[in-house]
Amino acid sequence: MRPHEDVTAPVSPGSAPALVGVEQAEAALVEHYPRLVRIAYLVLPPSLGRQRRVLTAHALAQRSLPRGRTAGDAPGIPAPRRIEGAAQDPLYACLRGRVLRQALDAGRPPLRWARPRRAQLPPLLPHVWGLRLFPRAGGADELALEQRLSALSGAARAAFALRALDRLTDAEVRQVLGAAGADDVDTALAEAAGAGTADAAALLLSPEFDPCSLQARPTDLARRRRRVRAVLAAGAAALVCGALLALPGGGWGPDGAAAPAYTRNAAAQSALDPAKVRRIAPAAWQISTRTDFSVWPTRGALAEDRGLLRRALAVWARPGASVRVSATPTTPSGPPMGSPQLLYAGTVDGARVVLFHDGLRVVRYAESEDGGKAALDFARADGADGAASGALVAGRSGGDVRYLTAPWVRRTSVRDLLDPAGSARPLRRDADGVTDPLASPATARDCRSWNTLSVRDGSTDRLLSDLGELIPARLTSGPPSAPLDVTSAADRATWARTACLLPAVRSHGVRSVNSWQYARQPLPEANGTANWLCTRAETWRGRGSRVLAQFQAPSRRPAAPGAVAARAEDSPACGVRDPRVLAGVLWKSRGGRWYVLAAGSSQFRALVTSGGVRGEAAGNVLAVRAKRGARAELWGRVSDGTRLGVLR
Repeated sequence: MRPHEDVTAPVSPGSAPALVGVEQAEAALVEHYPRLVRIAYLVLPPSLGRQRRVLTAHALAQRSLPRGRTAGDAPGIPAPRRIEGAAQDPLYACLRGRVLRQALDAGRPPLRWARPRRAQLPPLLPHVWGLRLFPRAGGADELALEQRLSALSGAARAAFALRALDRLTDAEVRQVLGAAGADDVDTALAEAAGAGTADAAALLLSPEFDPCSLQARPTDLARRRRRVRAVLAAGAAALVCGALLALPGGGWGPDGAAAPAYTRNAAAQSALDPAKVRRIAPAAWQISTRTDFSVWPTRGALAEDRGLLRRALAVWARPGASVRVSATPTTPSGPPMGSPQLLYAGTVDGARVVLFHDGLRVVRYAESEDGGKAALDFARADGADGAASGALVAGRSGGDVRYLTAPWVRRTSVRDLLDPAGSARPLRRDADGVTDPLASPATARDCRSWNTLSVRDGSTDRLLSDLGELIPARLTSGPPSAPLDVTSAADRATWARTACLLPAVRSHGVRSVNSWQYARQPLPEANGTANWLCTRAETWRGRGSRVLAQFQAPSRRPAAPGAVAARAEDSPACGVRDPRVLAGVLWKSRGGRWYVLAAGSSQFRALVTSGGVRGEAAGNVLAVRAKRGARAELWGRVSDGTRLGVLR
């Protein structure tokens, strides 16, 4: 039940104010409600539309009920006393004044910088969903009166309604409108007099102007359905945004930088369980029939950190927009196919690093210790053997690189390819097999040095070069049918003049790079002997190999890079399937003369040039006198009579 509220009402001069209960005011409002709503409907501006005018009229009548005491609200609510008719009821007169004040406020234009009045806003209550409400249509007389009233001001419509409905005199209308805050009451009375007719009262009492006798029709059903769908979509988007904004701002959430979960598949969830990652025992590689990443033991001081492993697995499955993701060409970057093998989890150069292996890929997850950034790197590693799985990149910082070495690596050192006569420098490792930092050639802007990681496996030393990927590429020398590790002085001298060409195969998913001398050629005019080399970079995916044919003229600098005579991509040339290669260059002797020089592998029996330079030579080398800028077509014939062109 509503708590009792009182209002103050003056009774007569010199007497004490009387108190009228709000329940009595409410009774008066209910009794005169249709008339109050009709007056509000008539005074409200027609520009609101019939639906909003109806609802606003009801809202203004309902809001006319006072709240608490109204001592400061002149003229107050006097004690109820009936005289003659509803228009003479003081309670009704006070409620009518409140309705008129609000209706006139609703018709005033809103000011640019002023706060709108309550009556100028759409009403919160009453409210109708899905229906359009409007009074019943009248006849031609009612329509004509409606048109005349729409041309009047709000105060003039109020004066018209008070005259016609409540039978007030002009003096009474002037007093009521003045109390309601109307502007220029005299002008309003003049406008109302010009629009009036003898039967105006009867017309205003017709259903055309009765906002309590209404017709109901549906709203635009198609538009409503579209709006409902739009609201539902916006609500779903707001829920997702709210969930994202609810993540803690001071660090990682349970899933770190992972995007929201999109699946609850049992197998997918199991693969993301840190308790189910596969762990390999330290001595497993010693009894295994294979030596590759699958037998690397689990190492690292953070290998038991379930929170770190959970974040790493979640980001792997659902990397968020803030995660930097990289992958070697054609390496799938999707979620784990099952519980992956944990290779390492520890801190490297101020970052928490986790290395996984899932049989096809090596995956590296790294996050800053302050929880601000995360990175995810993928590298294909299927078909790896002991030689190709000797080390992984554990971290990069400031142009340096750190490696995590295989458990069978006994010793690590650094060898500069551009210093073939120099000795290898020892490289220390910690108890988990992580090396000290060494300058990486993958990020160097020039080619003043080319540091490689030398790992000793039993009695063999292997050279591994960082080419900007997770798995360093193995460097070899010798014919494609039997490549060997770079161990001899001659091989190191050859690689010294080849190393600066390695940027051509950087970040290409390279597994190994073999560089071998396929021909030697005495140069004209006793200019010494040149070497012809073929450098082939094999990829982990099998396709996309890159081949370079080099011409290395005699040089006093042991690390002078050779000239690229020809190149090819995704070609079997210079490989196990097709070891044949042919290339040529336009060369200038020390005497200033120009020659076309060409050389093929041992399978060639004759070489021929045509076009701008004509010549022929038996065997696999050719030297023909030419002019500067000459262009020639070169081809050769192999032992079975097949004609082959140059590498391209």
